[in-house]
This record gives sequence, C-alpha cells and structure tokens, in this order.
Amino acid sequence: MREPNLPSVIGVLEHSPKPVIAAIHSVAMGGGLELALGCHYRIAAPGASIALPEVKLGLLPGAGGTQRLPRLLGVEAALNMVVSGEAIPSEKLAMLPGQKLFDKIATSAETLADEALAFARSVADVRPLPLARDLPCKHPQGDGYFQFARNMVKAMSKNYPAPLKCVDAVAAATKGKFADGLAVERETFANLMLTPESRALQHIFLAERATSKIPDVPADTAQRTIKSVAVIGAGTMGGGIAMNFLNAGIPVRMLEMKQEALDRGIATIRKNYESQLKKGKLKQDKYDQRIALLSTTLSYDELMDADLVIEAVFEDIGVKEAVFKELDRVMKPGAILASNTSTLDLNRIAAFTQRPEDVVGLHFFSPANVMKLLEVVRGAKTSKEVLATVMALAKKIKKTAVVSGVRRLYRQPHDRALWPPGRLPSTKAARRSRWTRHWRNSACHGSIPYGRSGGQRHRLGHPQAPLPGAPRHEIQQDRRSAVRKKGRFGQKTGAGWYDYVPGKRDAIPNAAVVKMIEDHRASLGITPRKISDEEIVQRLVFSLVNEAAHFWKKASPARPATSTSCISLATVSPFRGGPMQYADEVGLFNVVQAMRRFAQNPLDDAKFWEPAPLLAKLAAAGKTFN
Repeated sequence: MREPNLPSVIGVLEHSPKPVIAAIHSVAMGGGLELALGCHYRIAAPGASIALPEVKLGLLPGAGGTQRLPRLLGVEAALNMVVSGEAIPSEKLAMLPGQKLFDKIATSAETLADEALAFARSVADVRPLPLARDLPCKHPQGDGYFQFARNMVKAMSKNYPAPLKCVDAVAAATKGKFADGLAVERETFANLMLTPESRALQHIFLAERATSKIPDVPADTAQRTIKSVAVIGAGTMGGGIAMNFLNAGIPVRMLEMKQEALDRGIATIRKNYESQLKKGKLKQDKYDQRIALLSTTLSYDELMDADLVIEAVFEDIGVKEAVFKELDRVMKPGAILASNTSTLDLNRIAAFTQRPEDVVGLHFFSPANVMKLLEVVRGAKTSKEVLATVMALAKKIKKTAVVSGVRRLYRQPHDRALWPPGRLPSTKAARRSRWTRHWRNSACHGSIPYGRSGGQRHRLGHPQAPLPGAPRHEIQQDRRSAVRKKGRFGQKTGAGWYDYVPGKRDAIPNAAVVKMIEDHRASLGITPRKISDEEIVQRLVFSLVNEAAHFWKKASPARPATSTSCISLATVSPFRGGPMQYADEVGLFNVVQAMRRFAQNPLDDAKFWEPAPLLAKLAAAGKTFN
C-alpha cells in the first residue's frame, strides 16, 4: 500500500500533540467518517449524513471503522451501521445513550465553523488527549449476541460475503487489543477486495455514477421547470409511475377513459401506501400529503397545464398514436411528452406530434414505484433541454437514469436466445436453475415448467424473467389468444399460463394449458431435449453481451462499462455486476467459444450467435470490456 495512505494519516492525527477537532457537515461517509473517528473530538452540524457504506461495494471499512465506531457509539449501533451501510442523521446518533461519537452538535451548518473553533479553544489545554482506540469495547451477551447477529445477517445476504465479514470484524473489536482488531479488519478488507462480488458491486457503483453524464449535453444545459405531472393510464404501471412523483411531493393528475378504471387505480395506490403504513415505513401525515397531491380526470383537456405527461397505456402503436395526437392538441407549449413504451419505436411516436423535440421515452420497470432503473430513450429529435430536465427529475424521484437510443437491448436477444428459429428443443432447465422465483415460472425452449425438482443453483440473480411466464414463440399468437379468450390474463386475474392463489405468487400448473402446449408442440414435430442449467444461463447472458457489443463499435469506459452494466438494475442482481462484467469474469474467450458451440447446432440460428466484431476482437486479444 502506497504511503501516505488513510490509516497512516489517521495515525498521524491520533498522535498529534495538539488536539484535532473534526467539524462535520453535510456528509461524512466511508473514509471521511473514519478520518473523523481518528480525531480527538468531533462536532457535527445537524442533518449531516453519517455512514460507513463500504458493505454496498462488497467491502468493509478498511481504515479502522469497524474498530473505532463500536468504541464510540456502542457495539450494537455500530454493527447495524457497518452491516447496513445506511446513512443516519447526526442528531439521531447524538441521542443514543452513552455515545461518544459527537462531543457537540452545532446549532446549524452556518455556525459550525465558529462553534468548532470555540470548542477547540475550550479543550486546548486538556490532557491527555482522548483517543477512540483507548475506549473499552464489550457487549454484555458477548459471543451469544454475535452468533445471533451472524444468523440474521446470513439469512439476509446469502449472495454477499461482506456483511458476515463485517460482523466478524466488529466482533474482533470486542475480543482483544485494538491493534489485533485492526489487523483482522485490514486482512478481511484485502480478501474482500479480491472477490468477484466486490468487483461487480464496485463496477456497478462507478457505472451508475457515469450514467448521469451525457457527452453532448453539458452540465449547464437549461432545464425546464416540472411542478406538476400527468399520467395517462391508471393501471398497474400508471399507478406505480404516479407514486414516484407523489413520493417526491409533485402533484399528479391521472387520466383514464372510464371512471371504474380510475377508481381501481386509486384503490391500488391507496392499498400500496396503506401497506407501508402497516409496516411502519410510512407515517400517517406523509400518507395524507401524498394522497392529497393526487387528482383524476376523464378528459384530456384537464391535463393542459401539466409540465410533464407520461403515457402508460397498452403497448400498441395505434393506441399510442391516438394518445399522442390528443396530447399534442391539448398540452401547453414547452410541456414534455413522455412514453413509457418498452419496445415501440419512439421516433414513430414522436412523429405523431408537431413537437418531436419535446418527446422522450421514460421507461419505468415494474413495479414502477420500487424498481430503481429508469430508461431514458432519446429520440432522433429529442432536445438536449428535455434530456437535461428528465435526468435531473430522475434524481429527484430517486431513480438511476440510463440514456439509450431508440434501438434497445434485452427483449430481442433473449427472444432469439431462448427460442431460435426452426425446430425448437424443450427443457425444464429454467425451472431447475432457479435464478429467482420468476425463472421457475418461465418456459424455455418450448416447455412450460411444472413440478419442483433439484438442480444446480447458478444464482445469476435475475429479478425478472425476459419473458415472464410465457413461452411466446413456440405458442404462436393464436395460442396466446386462446388462453386470453378463457379470461387467463396473468397474475392480476389469478390465471394465465399458470393458476395463482390470492396473496401468493407461486405458479401452479394448469392441466388444460399444459395439454394445449404439448399438443401444439407435437403438431410442430418438436422433440424435447434436456438442456443443462449452464447452457440456459449462457444463452440468456451471452446474447445480451453480444447485442451490447454490436452497439458499441469500440470499448470505452463510457460504454460497455456503464450503460450496459446498468441492465443489472433490471435484470441481473448487483452481485454479478451486469452482463458485461459477468462476461469479463467468465472470460471473453470462453464467451466466444460458447457462442460458437450454439451456432454449430443445426436447429439453432448460426448468424444470431456470430460474435460481434468488438467481442471477437477483445477475446482474440485477451482483453475485457472493462
């Protein structure tokens, strides 16, 4: 480790012959907080965010945080902070009984410097100087408490090694000398740095930060004011979208064609908020404020004053055309017209208006009030002002915005990867691989999965399937229509490709649907074959990797390392780092070899599996995307 490093700097502060006072305002996180912990005294402004968030990068505090914080704050409070990585307001920490983290809370951020200087004068002659490392550190239940903590943490972080190691490091602080605990922390930190989970989390962290920067949209680009929002459609998606803005204190007006649809939408929003109330995640006054910001209408004319309108209607270009022509008619000049489309051409949608520069895609992922990713689709004529506005707005509603062009990833490559043209093999491997509960419910290669059996757990971590619950390509449009004609529209009706019990999301096979699929497969002359879990994983991920590589003509930090990695927010859990990072971990040479094996299958699509030029070039050179 190069000198001077953070532990060395903290050591210099601790051994200073003069008192060192840390004046904390705004944010003290990670190494910044560890630096403050090494000072003799600490004074904080109210509202300062205090955290040791290293666990979110697959690490633990590596400059004494796991050793000093328990001595200053108490073992339990410190362990909760280290394991969760969450920020806590300074004044809340100052209220903990027996805490020695803060010697004083300033009156305000504006008076912090003056109060810190006055405090320094008051302790200038006090000796010996207080050191966090000299304080006692014990827990009354000792090993019993830490074993309980390990059991809790293990159950909640099965794919992440860092949280359990955080428990071990804090436990070390209670068992011996400060120097011994510090050695445990440093060794554990170094080991965690080498884990693929930590590399993945760090990759995503940097990628998410990079997505806020659009090369040709300067930071000082003018933004439009968004004081009110309109949402077209009060269904599941529309209601979820509305909640994002209500949560941020922005008034929302929802439009539907029928009062019954509006009533259902409002009821769903209320139900979601009431669930948060019962769990203690929302206070009554906040609930009342958010509901008060929501209004409804059956007329487009009543949307004319909204600064932003987002349509969340049926995914059909004809329906979108009707909606955007109405919006073009009624919305005031300067209003932003946004589409939540996940698959349709935004340029076609923009062409339905006389103001294509005001049209942008805002694709929320379901459930819209929960999923962090917001795909901002930039049309050919979308103005830079509109882009800057929606990117800033995304931050306000706590979304990670990723800008894409009209041609987008995910659906198409997964369609082709799972159901290549020609005679389709069948498998239950998607159910066996059990990436998540959704993958148990997804059909791959022409077979609807049913029953439960073992199988290797690849733990790639897709929170949603690319084609949840529907073998779309083997079961042609007439078969899907046949299912829908029977009133089987999915989980929301309790019946789709599967049956569903109210209150649960378990997919229960339906004998009639299974027979329909098997009969259709037989009519096509398809013979099922077993496919390994490994092949299923490779088909899904490598198809995304190849499609992304076609997008980017050359590797650069702003491309595969950022936008494509943020697919992980919607498709692959953070501990894998997204498709490009996952491919790097596997090795691009191995990725290319697997794709060439798929291409050799006479029933597969050889052209689809042809490596993109960038992928082939990097693999041949022994390089990676990142």
